[in-house]
Amino acid sequence: MFPTVETRKKLRTIVDRREAVIVPGAPNALFAKVIEDVGFEAVYVTGAGIANMHLGVPDIGLVAVTELAEITSAITDAVALPVIVDADTGFGNPVNVVRTIKLLERAGAAAIQLEDQVFPKKCGHFSGKDVIPLNEMLEKIKAAVDTRTDSNLLVIARTDARAVHGFEAAIERAQAFAEVGADMTFVEAPTEEAELRKIPRQIAVPQVANIVFGGLTPEMPRAMLKDMGFSVVLYANAALQAALKAAYEVMTALKTDGSLRNVESRLASFDERQRAVDKNKFDELEQLYRTGGFKVS
Repeated sequence: MFPTVETRKKLRTIVDRREAVIVPGAPNALFAKVIEDVGFEAVYVTGAGIANMHLGVPDIGLVAVTELAEITSAITDAVALPVIVDADTGFGNPVNVVRTIKLLERAGAAAIQLEDQVFPKKCGHFSGKDVIPLNEMLEKIKAAVDTRTDSNLLVIARTDARAVHGFEAAIERAQAFAEVGADMTFVEAPTEEAELRKIPRQIAVPQVANIVFGGLTPEMPRAMLKDMGFSVVLYANAALQAALKAAYEVMTALKTDGSLRNVESRLASFDERQRAVDKNKFDELEQLYRTGGFKVS
C-alpha cells in the first residue's frame, strides 16, 4: 500500500476540487485504517496526536523527526490513502527542513505541512505561542520546495500569526508563503466565521481549515466551508479524543465492577478487531507460503 506518484497526484486532484474534503487525523496506523475503512479520501498524520498517544505528552514540540518518519512509514504501509504529514516547524532551520522533507517523502507522505512558530512549538490552540520572522519561514518553504524529488508532493505552509500579530498579519504571511512556492496555506486558529470566509478569498492557493473540538475556531458544517472555498478540513484528533474518552469509561467500569459486563457495548468485538487489521489477508499469506502451498518450477 506504499504511496506512489499516483497517490500524490490523487491528493492534488482532491485539493484542486476545493470542496472542503474532510481529512481526519491519525496518530498511528490502526486509526488510519479505521479512517480508510469508513471511506475518507485522505488521512492526516497529526503531530499533536503522536505527542499524546505515542509519548503521552502534550503538543509542545517533544516529538523527534525520526519518530514522525517512523510512524508516517507505518501509516503509509497500512493504508492506500494519500497521507498529509504535520511536520511542525520542520525541526529546525532550512537545513533541518531539507532533512525533514527527505525523510518524510521517503516515508511516503503525499503532503508535508510546515509552520512558522518559534521552536519548541505549541498546539495551535494553546496560548503563549510566538512566530519566527517572515524571512526565516520563507527560507524554510523554499528549502522544502527545492528538496522534494516528486513535484506532486504538496508543501503546505501554516501560519500561527493570527494569535500573535492579528488576522491581517496572518493573511499577509500566508500570501507571502504562496509567492515563494507553497502549494497550500493554512491560517491557524481564526476565531470567527467572518475570518474563515476571508481566508480563501484573499489567498490564491488552496486552503486548509482546522476544526479542533474545544478549540478556538468555530465548527462549521462542511457545506459552509465548501461554499467558502476551502480545499481540506482537518479534524486532526477527533479519533484520538473519542478513543481517550472510551478508554477512560471502560477502564473505570473495569476497576469499579471487576468485569466488562456493563460496558460491552463500548467495545469492538474480537472479530471486529481482527477485521480492522486485515487478519484474513495474513492468514492467506501464511497458507500460501506454507509447505505445499506453492509450486516450484
